[in-house]
Amino acid sequence: MPLLQRVMDPDLERLAAERVVPSLRAHGFCYVDNFLGEFVGHIVLGQVKSLHHAGLLHDGQLACRGVAVSRRSVRGDKIAWVGGAEKGCESINFLLTLIDKLISLCTGRLGMTRIRERSKAMVACYPGNGSGYVKHVDNPNGDGRCVTCIYYLNKNWNANEHGGILRIFPGGKSYVADIEPLFDRLVLFWSDRRNPHEVQPSYSQRYAITVWYFDSEERAEAKRRFRVLSESTQGSSAS
Repeated sequence: MPLLQRVMDPDLERLAAERVVPSLRAHGFCYVDNFLGEFVGHIVLGQVKSLHHAGLLHDGQLACRGVAVSRRSVRGDKIAWVGGAEKGCESINFLLTLIDKLISLCTGRLGMTRIRERSKAMVACYPGNGSGYVKHVDNPNGDGRCVTCIYYLNKNWNANEHGGILRIFPGGKSYVADIEPLFDRLVLFWSDRRNPHEVQPSYSQRYAITVWYFDSEERAEAKRRFRVLSESTQGSSAS
């Protein structure tokens, strides 16, 4: 793995400079095919399937739990949060390392030096029963998420038959972007209100790994607001 990573470093620099940064600037999103290659991508897929078959994926949650709406009518995926250091997740960790490098190469060129951390990886599976995820924004209220990265793992995917398209509605644009969740495809887009998006109903098992990169100042402010709200709530309960 380390040798492969060294070989790929110049490719990542070229990818950042020639593809990702210009596309993010012009459109707010970008996708890259053959990100890991067939061999490594197949190993990542095997580890994701192992997590799934071991029963470690659970129903994805909604941020607004107080809303009287069926969770399954909003999102139908099953997920697990992975840091990368877990046993059996070595190739997922390798994927995360490469995405980290790509993002670090992009942030300097974009003048976004405040991106210094990311979430754990969300391993997700739509079970293929017609479930999807309705139109939403990852970060509508300033929680710190700045860039969304999704890596797809679906071999022989045919959108006409299997559905499961990621549809992005770029803010201020007259078009939508339909992105098929093809094996070894990496998608990047701004996480805020510039990119509402949806996952259309999937009719075959659909695997993806998602990570979010944080703007450190916005993240710190979001944590401060949460702390103040929690202290206020606790104070109200005690009085």
